[in-house]
Parts: sequence; C-alpha cells; structure tokens
Amino acid sequence: MTVPSEMTALIQLHEGYSGSREGPAIESLDPYLRFGTTAVPTPGDGQVLIKVGLAGVNPSDLHFIKGEYGQPRVKDAPAGFEGVGEVIAGETPFKGMRVSFATLGTWAEYVLADAASLIPCRPDLADTDAAAQIVNPITAMAMFDLVRKSGGESFILNAAGSQLGKLLIALGRDEGIKPIAVVRRSEQVEALKALGAAEVLVTSDPAMAKAVPGVMRALKPRILLDAVGDQATADLFFSMPNRATWVNYGKLSTEPPQLTQLGQLIFQHKTITGFWLTRWFQETLKEEIAKVIAEVQERFVTGKWTTDVNAVVPLADAMAELPKALKRTDGKVFIKP
Repeated sequence: MTVPSEMTALIQLHEGYSGSREGPAIESLDPYLRFGTTAVPTPGDGQVLIKVGLAGVNPSDLHFIKGEYGQPRVKDAPAGFEGVGEVIAGETPFKGMRVSFATLGTWAEYVLADAASLIPCRPDLADTDAAAQIVNPITAMAMFDLVRKSGGESFILNAAGSQLGKLLIALGRDEGIKPIAVVRRSEQVEALKALGAAEVLVTSDPAMAKAVPGVMRALKPRILLDAVGDQATADLFFSMPNRATWVNYGKLSTEPPQLTQLGQLIFQHKTITGFWLTRWFQETLKEEIAKVIAEVQERFVTGKWTTDVNAVVPLADAMAELPKALKRTDGKVFIKP
C-alpha cells in the first residue's frame, strides 16, 4: 500500500493544560481544534502506522482537548485516543491486519501506535465495537472486578445511561450482582430496568432522597462507580453501608461535592479512590489483560453487549457536526476519516 506524505486530521490548537474545569460538554470545537493537513507520521522503533478506519469519541477526548485531562495537549498534533484500523507499516506480525488501538492522534487518516499495545480484532467483531472496545469495555471489566471482590450483593453506578453504564449493568445482570443505576432523566428508567438494573434512581426527582435509605437497606451495595463527581454522588456514598468504597473515574460535573461526613472514613471504614485505565494497563499482568480482551470481544460478538451508535461523523465534517452529535445522549459517536 502506498502511503501519502500528508493527511487530514483534527489538529490541536493548544499546548499543555488549561487549568479550566468546564467538563466534557462542548458547544464548538473551534476554540480547541482545526481541520487541516499535516504530515503522515513515520513509525520508529516499536511503532506501527495504522490507517484509521473508525475513531471513537469519549468524554476523556473532550476533557483532553480542553486541557483538563491527566495528559498534556500537544499543539499541532491530532487529537483522539481510540480507534480501529489496518496496520500498514512498521515491524510487526500484525501488518495488514485490523486492530484496535489506544494512542494519541486517532482523529486523523493515519496514526502511530506502539506495536506492543495493538489488539487484533476477531473477523466477526463489528467495526463500531472494535473502535470502542478499549476505553469503555475494558474499563467496565476492570471496575466490575472491584465489584466482584467487594463481596456485595449489589453496586451503584451513575451516568448509567451512558455506553459504559450500560456495559456495567449488563455485567451485573449476567453475574447476579444487582446494579443500582443513577441517571438524571426519568425517561431512561424503563430501558435500564429492561437491561438489568435492579433499581434506577433519578437525581432530578425530588422523591429520590426518600427512596435511597430503603434501597440501601434492601440491596446493601459496597461499591459506587462514579463518572460524575457531584453532590448527589457524595450523598449516595455517605448513605451506603459500612466498608463501602467510592471509585471515581470521571468528572462530568463542574461543581465539586462537599464531603460532609468524613467521620465515616474513620468509623465506618469507608474509602474513596480513583480508577484510570492507563494505570490499570500498567499494573496488570499481560496474561490477565489478554483474558479481559478476549472476553470483551466475545461479549460483543455473542450479543451480551451492544454498542449503541448515535452518529458516525465524517472527519471532514467533524468541526461542524461533532458538537451536534454529542448533544444527543442516546449512543456512541464515532469519527470516520
């Protein structure tokens, strides 16, 4: 395959961190990115060049382009963290194969990735599943392992209507650990119960506060998986039983919570911790990672998991169309070069 010298991409306008706390909501890409032409990168030692087939869009991408993520921006480099495509150059046995990858620069026609990090895709795995099988599915598997180890009969998750939330609910359903789903909108309740949620709490419902104690007594959740980081989450945590753990992995809210009952950390043996998928990859044995990846692909292929697709936005139209697509919260958004 002939590789061109230039490619189109969504290119970052800024360097480093911004110090802002705006969250992932976005009205326009113009302050952060431009659509333009840049050089096709050349793979170095241990790297491969991938022709991107489809790239995912996650909240972490939006935090990143705003300078709010745990990784600094790189001015004049493409954005985007996750995708699927064909390996076309580099010293690797995967040349010519379709692979999933997590690396910086996926919102482009071509991207570099570490050869050791590539995930070969089963031929029966759909591109939309392959392009989104790392950030959300592997996070779901890794965090659900915390739920298993807690020994609890149930667990709580917020942002439960998201793609990651639905994956976690399905895992709880399949393994007999009851999910308590937390959402903002009441119209999500029935769909999440049909998926397997034992209870659905709606933060916009004034009756939620009265319902919480009964849910806690009945289901006794030990783990709270938190993508939001708001006051409602803190209040739920302090209503949980002894030895509960609050696991934060995102910050959809721009308002920090007040921790009003810190004595529970001392006297009720409660803990607050964080989860970052990058660190999980660094700290987990390769054999265990391979098992998780195989299970992720099996769940998608067999229909235990599904990727709800909101929109597939052409790369050339993304500056105008991506913010519009992200306003619809009923599925995953992808960028197609």
